[in-house]
Amino acid sequence: MLQFVPNFSEGKDRAKVDRIVRVMTAVAGVHCLGSELDASHNRAVVTLAGPAAAISEAAVLGAAAAMAEIDLRGHKGEHKRMGAMDVCPFVPLAGASMVDAVATAYRVGERIGAVLGLPAFLYAEACRRESRRVLGNFRNKEFEGLLSLVGKDAEYAPDFGPHRMHPSAGAVAVGARKFLIAYNVNLATADVQLAKDIAKAVREKDGGFKKVQAMGFFLDDKKLAQVSMNLLDFEVTSLRTVFDKVAEMAAAKGVQVAESELVGLAPAAAIDAALAQHIRLPRFDATEQVVEAKLAAMSGRVG
Repeated sequence: MLQFVPNFSEGKDRAKVDRIVRVMTAVAGVHCLGSELDASHNRAVVTLAGPAAAISEAAVLGAAAAMAEIDLRGHKGEHKRMGAMDVCPFVPLAGASMVDAVATAYRVGERIGAVLGLPAFLYAEACRRESRRVLGNFRNKEFEGLLSLVGKDAEYAPDFGPHRMHPSAGAVAVGARKFLIAYNVNLATADVQLAKDIAKAVREKDGGFKKVQAMGFFLDDKKLAQVSMNLLDFEVTSLRTVFDKVAEMAAAKGVQVAESELVGLAPAAAIDAALAQHIRLPRFDATEQVVEAKLAAMSGRVG
């Protein structure tokens, strides 16, 4: 079993995302555990699980569907992006190892390049260049910047597919990784600079917590500043640790935490009801937000 967490550059049109999800879940054995849209980021995070072969097929079909549905030439959002299907990561679940996830990433990247004509970049545990282990090292140029780099600068040569960006669908980052927790803390202020300062303090690349990526955003729909984080290894740095630091730094400026957001799912070892209350995560439901509980509930329905 593998988990597959594609991110799509569409966070406003639910019908488009639903059509892409239907294409992927039409593959026998593939189950959708969640599909979340964020209008400010203009991004959708979809969580699927299934056997490696089925997940591989779903990934390629999902990339093709995203090409048909999403045109990056008119896309704007707070989140950095390089493709219609922006990232395509595989995570080992029951009975699978990181070796299995990496092998799946290779197969999918090769097919996306050869069949769809999309450039594919390998990242995280699947990277073939150490400079691409961290996604931000190349995605930070975004779709617009990569249009003039792919095919001209050897540092931005894709691992698979044509050495040019697709004119509307861009490129895809295909990877294998441990369970990533996408986690946001919304501050009760419109001061986006405070969110940016806190993000800089907590992220690893600027001397903060290990295995934490973070950025500060202004959420136009909520009129709040947000510290948006990826926890790359919750066993190294936990949700409680980052929440407490964000809350402490905000309080030092006289600002309270409005609420937290868990984007997608988290493992049972990372969160429970007591922690959800501590980090001000509203409406916590393990059967919808914890991967093991959701899989168990789905298996019961299928059985």
